Amino acid sequence: MARTYNASTLHQSFDRRSFVVGAVQGGIGLLLAARMGYLSIAENEKYKTESESNRVNLSLIPPRRGWILDRNDAPLASNRADFRVDVIPEWMNEPEKTVAQLGEILDLDAATISEVQQRVKQAVGAQPVEVASGLNYEQFAAVSVRIPDLHGVVPQRGFSRYYPTGPSVAHLLGYVGPANAEEYKKEPNPLLITPGFKIGKDGIEKAFEKDLRGLPGARRVEVTASGRIVKELETREDVQGQAIKLTIDGPLQDFASRRVGLESGSVVVLDCLTGGILALVSMPAFDPNSFVGGIGRLRWKMLNEDDHIPLLNKAVRGLYPPGSTMKPMETLALQMHGVSPDERVHCPGGYQLGRRFFRCDAVHGTVDMRAAIERSCNTYFWSMVHRVGYDTFASMARTLGLGDEFDLPGVNQRYGTVPDAEWKMRRYKQEWTASDGLNASIGQGYVLTNPLQLAVMTARIATGKNLIPSLLFGNQQKLGPPLPFTPEQLQVTHDGMFRVVNGAGTAGGAKLRLDGIQMAGKTGTAQVQKLVARGHFGDWKSRDHSLFICYAPVDNPRYAISVVIEHGTFGARAAAPIARDVMTYLFDPEMGLQTLHELEKQWGGTAQQRLDAKYKSFAAAEGIIIPPTQIDQFSERKMVDAEAKVPAPAPAAVEAARGGETR
Repeated sequence: MARTYNASTLHQSFDRRSFVVGAVQGGIGLLLAARMGYLSIAENEKYKTESESNRVNLSLIPPRRGWILDRNDAPLASNRADFRVDVIPEWMNEPEKTVAQLGEILDLDAATISEVQQRVKQAVGAQPVEVASGLNYEQFAAVSVRIPDLHGVVPQRGFSRYYPTGPSVAHLLGYVGPANAEEYKKEPNPLLITPGFKIGKDGIEKAFEKDLRGLPGARRVEVTASGRIVKELETREDVQGQAIKLTIDGPLQDFASRRVGLESGSVVVLDCLTGGILALVSMPAFDPNSFVGGIGRLRWKMLNEDDHIPLLNKAVRGLYPPGSTMKPMETLALQMHGVSPDERVHCPGGYQLGRRFFRCDAVHGTVDMRAAIERSCNTYFWSMVHRVGYDTFASMARTLGLGDEFDLPGVNQRYGTVPDAEWKMRRYKQEWTASDGLNASIGQGYVLTNPLQLAVMTARIATGKNLIPSLLFGNQQKLGPPLPFTPEQLQVTHDGMFRVVNGAGTAGGAKLRLDGIQMAGKTGTAQVQKLVARGHFGDWKSRDHSLFICYAPVDNPRYAISVVIEHGTFGARAAAPIARDVMTYLFDPEMGLQTLHELEKQWGGTAQQRLDAKYKSFAAAEGIIIPPTQIDQFSERKMVDAEAKVPAPAPAAVEAARGGETR
């Protein structure tokens, strides 16, 4: 049946629909009003904060690192004001294009642009990548005004780490650099990914990271929607990290590093009064300033391919046969075993052991204990070790510090080997033989030591005290257990070492040219392979290592030194002159510097200048031209200024049957 409509039904239907629509609209209105009320009241603080964050930019200010000081409070590592530009890869739209634009603005060379682009690709998340540092104000301003068009670019004024003497302290202090992804994962601190912030990566910088780091500051600035800074609102200053004071004598460290010259090796200087380390040198080295922003691929390749291994701290991680530098120690062991220092042994030019004749370096005739040290007679020590047994020598070697690892912060050591029968059986499953004892007695065979251990041994022989090396100033280590020998026994060894330098010994050329000061020492020449002739011929890596240990003054020992020059041939040729000049500098800095300047004219400049020249030459060989930079010029000026104000320093598989000369 069809439904009929009239005016009344239509009016009622319209009223019902109007009511439903009105109710829906009213409900929506109430919901909107409730939501607005909720946002305005309950969520007020949240959105106020977010609104403020759109208007105000809050950023951390990297703290200035604490200085690292030498014993005289002079900086070994400091901070300098720095205009710099970093990029945050996560914020960049077109990384390669942006880096290329920065290269044009800052006039960067092709190698630097390529290296920055590579680091940007490898960066993770918000990890900052340094583009350039040490900029002048015009360069900094040129980038700053283009910030709205350079997404992810962060120009900033702050402080960067600076090492005034560059390579001289590289292995000792280590270096700093941006935190990587693994480091941030271990310590998820926002400071680690703040542009410009650096952490210690090696050496003292890493060992004392918590002390050196300091507390970050903060900066609030008002910005536009495009990110342009309108004005600075508030700044909370950072708190600089604590200073670390070392026993190192800064000018001495720099002098000894430079005096190594074109050689590859190490110099260690100990204070005979306290055991403090005055110099811990390993050369060649790298420039830690070049690591501050992350070392480039080209520079890393140069360092990594260098056969002199500039990345190795040879002073504590280089292991070498000690050669004849062991002989003074062995005379103490012999006297304790009852051997008279006046007993004489005939040297016909070698020693017969079974069917094998071990050659000495000369026919020394009849020698006693003092002469055996003076003339470095192997035959004397071969004869004695065959009589008393090698364990007598091994025990004394350990007592005087060989094979030991010392408690030194930031110094990762390799402690070497003082072998004996038990060690050989454990290592090689072989019995100790008489020829093993002969080789070990002249510092060959299985014996390996590092230069720091040789310096400690020398200081203990010089003083008769069981000195323990220290690196932190004011943290002098207590003496170890009393040494077992008597002053009379010690004097015999001193007499022999005195005659090495001041008598008819093997290091007459190392005699000090100072009034009233004499030095005692012992040369060492350590074979690196079995040779028909001595290892001063052939390619560099086939030559013998050159060693020298010494102390002065002889009547009241103040300083003990060990020098090891890799493949430097005879101890008297390479190591002894370096030790002589370092000792001269300790007592007469002006005379020492005069000698050094004459030598550096022959070598092509200071260690820093030679390293810079080598990098430019290496880059040119790779097809890249490196122009001089303001950083290079600034560094050279600082080195000249520092030198002008130098203060007086503070008062391999081993052959068991290897024989031969070890002067």
